[in-house]
Amino acid sequence: MILYGRNPVHEALRGRRAHAVGEVWATQGAAREPWLKDVRVRVVQAEELERRCGSGAHQGICADAGSYPYVSAEELLSGEEPLVVALDQVQDPQNLGSICRTAECVGASGVVIPERRAAEVTPAVCKASAGAVEHLRVARVRNVADFLAQARAAQCWCYGASAEGATMTYEQPDYRGGVVLVLGSEGQGLRPRVAASCDALISLPLRGRIESLGVSAAAAAVLYEILQNRSARS
Repeated sequence: MILYGRNPVHEALRGRRAHAVGEVWATQGAAREPWLKDVRVRVVQAEELERRCGSGAHQGICADAGSYPYVSAEELLSGEEPLVVALDQVQDPQNLGSICRTAECVGASGVVIPERRAAEVTPAVCKASAGAVEHLRVARVRNVADFLAQARAAQCWCYGASAEGATMTYEQPDYRGGVVLVLGSEGQGLRPRVAASCDALISLPLRGRIESLGVSAAAAAVLYEILQNRSARS
């Protein structure tokens, strides 16, 4: 995987796959960054960077970071009072990256994504997450509904964000203990079996004329409500 952009490369050098980062390429200006002083950098022209990473958004630097180190779902559920974000076929890399960034900022245990029909961790996702995926744990599962059953068996409460069929608003649950926040795909929301696997469906208030929030905005709103709720009850 060829990472590009200053934040993704910086976080990779100090994150979970720091040992896997190989060659780093940078323009002369970017190579002067203080955090690169102990890193062997090959100085190249911007055109070569774009050729290597396939994007003009490289900000003067890219790096060979090896494959992304996914973790198991069991690892995410093994901690004390885990907070996990499960994504049901979210396909936009920008949305996945933005959600991972928010999840890392609130201290979530990790993010779960399905193996098929969904975005995976790519250089574009790393860029959209501002490097958050280098610290956040991400697991891939064969089936989201089966993962939710596994999470409930591990004493986690599963809350699906849904504009349809919600039984409570997002600020009503008691978010203490293990929690899985489930978010659906762009446009379609939660699939019926995934929604049925949740303990409850929650909704966000919509006071304007637009019918729904984007999935990354909904994730941010609910995750910060969970953080505030847990802080107030601790």
